[in-house]
Amino acid sequence: MKIRGKDFRVREGDKVDLAKWPTKIDPVYKSKEDYKARLEDHVVKLGAMQELHYAANSHAVLLILQGTDASGKDGAVRHVMSGVNPQGCDVYSFKHPTEAELEHDFLWRSVLRLPARGRITIFNRSYYEEVLIVRVHRKILESEEIPEVGRHDGKVWRERFASINDFERHLFVNGTRIIKIFLHLSKEEQRKRFLQRIEDPEKNWKFSDDDLRERRFWDDYVKAYEECLAATSTHEAPWWIVPADDKENARLVVSQIVLDAFEALDPRHPKTSPKRIQELQAMRKELTK
Repeated sequence: MKIRGKDFRVREGDKVDLAKWPTKIDPVYKSKEDYKARLEDHVVKLGAMQELHYAANSHAVLLILQGTDASGKDGAVRHVMSGVNPQGCDVYSFKHPTEAELEHDFLWRSVLRLPARGRITIFNRSYYEEVLIVRVHRKILESEEIPEVGRHDGKVWRERFASINDFERHLFVNGTRIIKIFLHLSKEEQRKRFLQRIEDPEKNWKFSDDDLRERRFWDDYVKAYEECLAATSTHEAPWWIVPADDKENARLVVSQIVLDAFEALDPRHPKTSPKRIQELQAMRKELTK
């Protein structure tokens, strides 16, 4: 089955009802062996594209992964980006803001970690947590000490959506391409994965009390994600909703979306100027004496 990235794209202006977006689709691979072969093909191509991207030094690439606990964000980073040179790629996972970060606006700490031209940065969770977990848990919003937060509470999310859209458009026009992927996991599949983490001693470390507590707010998170995806999927920085119940399928879809983004950039080695060619020929003569 051919993977068509456009099938997973949220078009600008569309309303998002996650109940109508599948968490599982027919496999895009025929067998485990076919999955491994296709993923390896994607990994090799991504490695080659990254080298061209680094050499061209014309754009930056920011990959944002969002999803509920156990949706497969870590696995996507580990498998999909395994062929990327770590010297040209950074990965950040945003936790609860530090005291210093709380003294700044909600985008500040993300700005410090944006990719430079020629590089790739992956945000495993991101500034979008400021309209997701902060929305579900009001106490976090209050800790940010926004001036007159009570007066702004009714429109704070719209204001943050607008700030995010302006921020991402600014990045786009200055050469950063943003790939935003929401790994869409069902509540039942999350339950199964949590149980696996409890039953497998080697996965116990992956499960915490916080995971179970956050699961109790499932419906609140669904509402927050629906509004967020609808409000911030733009022409410059669209969202992709990837069915995540099948981990292998999700990785193939994610890797195809990332590959499509690089191919759209069409990175190429920089052309060598006539003057530089003369300099290189002179150095060649010296080296071949």
